[in-house]
Amino acid sequence: MSLRSAATISFIGLTCKAFLNSGLCKLSVNGLQYLTQELDNPHRSHDRGILTISNHISTLDDPVTWGILPMKYYLRSSRFTRWTLGASDIMFTNPLFSTFFRYGQVLETFRGKGIYQPAVENAIEKLNQGCWVHLFGEGKVNQPGTYRKDENGFAILPRFKWGVGRILSSTDHPPIVIPMWITGFDKLMPEGRAFPFKYFPRIGARLSVTFGKPLPFDQLRSIQNRVASERKPEQTQIEFDARIRTEITNTVHQEILDLGRRVSGASLESPH
Repeated sequence: MSLRSAATISFIGLTCKAFLNSGLCKLSVNGLQYLTQELDNPHRSHDRGILTISNHISTLDDPVTWGILPMKYYLRSSRFTRWTLGASDIMFTNPLFSTFFRYGQVLETFRGKGIYQPAVENAIEKLNQGCWVHLFGEGKVNQPGTYRKDENGFAILPRFKWGVGRILSSTDHPPIVIPMWITGFDKLMPEGRAFPFKYFPRIGARLSVTFGKPLPFDQLRSIQNRVASERKPEQTQIEFDARIRTEITNTVHQEILDLGRRVSGASLESPH
């Protein structure tokens, strides 16, 4: 990690931690040990990364969420601080923003350029190096009030982008996948407010960050093996790869949806 990157990440992390501890919001954190145990695991391989994936309900999800981490992680190597993908048209709109987010370990991602663009390749490379990558599977903010409902009246997490499956199916070794569920950040930074209020968080929000248990080690590879065993002779390589990506993406989506329902009860949290 460069000195400038370390300084940027430390500044952001400590600022977010100070905000979360300020009393301006209420915070509940559950299961953080699932992440810290993997980050600190002395047997953690340099070629098996960590991938956290969560729902995305406000523009403050990242980086405020990471204010929950112990301070020691802000000052260590880049293998202990998250890399993430960030939209070019939001985070990289001018030289100042571009420099800031690059030092903050954000990979510039271009909407509409598909799953073979440099940001996705870089995320795969980071995981192969044993780094920690975080993904917001939906690829954009979807506040809970916009979720559709299933036949039982339960809210449904919007579908994940196929880049999730591309990343998970393309690493040299399956990464450690840790599902996450966050709530309350949509109250902290609601969408659709008028200028200048849309740039300021609301005080008094109740926030929660929950980590689920890591997915079983062989779950992703078993999906690939099953799809391979079911491959038909007429199926092209493109079709085969697409099915693997789809199945892996859907599996991870379901894991996070299930975690969200456990956190929020029978149905996902909706604003009143």
